[in-house]
Amino acid sequence: MKLLIPNAKELNTNQDAFSYQELSQKPQTILDILTDFSVKDLTNFYKINSSKADQEWLRWHRLSDKETKSYPAWLLYDGLMYRYMNRQQVSQAEQDYLDEHLRIATAFYGLIKPTELIAPHRLDFQDNLRIKNTSLKQFWREDYDKQVQKDDLIISLLSSEFEQVFSPDIRKRMIKIIFMENRAGKLKIHSTISKKGRGRLVSLMAEKQIETLEDIKTLAFDGFSFSLEHSDDKTITFIRDGE
Repeated sequence: MKLLIPNAKELNTNQDAFSYQELSQKPQTILDILTDFSVKDLTNFYKINSSKADQEWLRWHRLSDKETKSYPAWLLYDGLMYRYMNRQQVSQAEQDYLDEHLRIATAFYGLIKPTELIAPHRLDFQDNLRIKNTSLKQFWREDYDKQVQKDDLIISLLSSEFEQVFSPDIRKRMIKIIFMENRAGKLKIHSTISKKGRGRLVSLMAEKQIETLEDIKTLAFDGFSFSLEHSDDKTITFIRDGE
């Protein structure tokens, strides 16, 4: 089984750091392109102001000069989903489970384990970067597919942006998990609630060593419970009553 989650723009470097980690071939290829960008180029590329582009320019060049620090991926990424994971009091069994089953989808490092050491960076699959006349999604597709093709169960907590990196054959095998709220009789999907739910679900699966779809359906947390009525063979839906 593989459980797939996205990376995050928000980063937390206020933690113990490790030394620079050598890049594999594909991240190095991307880095060689991005270090040729000027600050102005990065302003246009990311669609951000020049002050933020300065920071990104410095990050890429520190990485190129092998001067950057590294952090465990799931501790460096600090978006809402990650903040709703239990990342501080993790048993060895939970950590082993996460390293075996959890993969983080990134546009720079590929599909990585949560404990893989990575450098602060900013790159999304929506960014219009061409590598040898291919898009970022095409550049990573073969690597992404290889990581999950032998798994009998692929659980996606990804947005369509990340799912589209995989080939159509792999996407057909994915089981999506959706979080909904019942507000006055109307079911709604809310981005904030979904991100919180994903984070809590990941940690609960590790805590309970979940291995099957049937076990996932038994989980209940933060008012969420499995809804058979709103699920099918490709979707598992959790619903809770709204406030």
